[in-house]
Amino acid sequence: MLPGAPAFAQLAGPAEVADGDTLSVAGLRVRLHGIDAPEYRQTCERDGASWACGEESARQLRALVEGGSVRCRTRGSDNYGRMLGVCEANGIELNRAMVANGWAIALREYSQDYVADEVRAKTARLGIWSSSFQLPQDYRHASEARAEAAARPAPQRIVSPRASVPGPMGRCAIKGNRNRRGQWIYHLPGMPYYEATRAEEIFCTEAEAQAAGYRRAIVK
Repeated sequence: MLPGAPAFAQLAGPAEVADGDTLSVAGLRVRLHGIDAPEYRQTCERDGASWACGEESARQLRALVEGGSVRCRTRGSDNYGRMLGVCEANGIELNRAMVANGWAIALREYSQDYVADEVRAKTARLGIWSSSFQLPQDYRHASEARAEAAARPAPQRIVSPRASVPGPMGRCAIKGNRNRRGQWIYHLPGMPYYEATRAEEIFCTEAEAQAAGYRRAIVK
């Protein structure tokens, strides 16, 4: 909860739009209750091409509030400290209009108020429903996972060629290297690309390679 902001309150004033379901009213950040819009940098795909559906969703909300005062009935706050509210501007309820016009989806786990509006928008292929798209919450989770992975330090490996070390079948011949995606994989003799693979480590057994953090190359 934001300091000084009651759980249930009336807010009114000019608004500044952040994305298709978030705006600032009277200096307070408000998340439109019961709906979920594409994130600002999210893209959708239509006719084989991507388009900036997140930016367009934000533009649509901005058009609804432009030139008028926004009034919100708040109902607590979310995990990010934003007030949750049902807001209106120029005589239009923003939450419902965004879903009804296809620029946001109904967030069913928190409200059933806008499910019928979503069904009609989807049937008419309005807004983002004219595209294929990732659910906003899935997009957020994927973005968070990528950020966490990028923040983790790359694994440190000690490369020690062991081509002459004897194994159960004579010379060790399993080649381990890092592919173009940064994944550590290993190749067995006879597998495609084995001969072309430059070994960064040599293993005697698959178990040994897996224990070192490698996975078997995928053969297509």
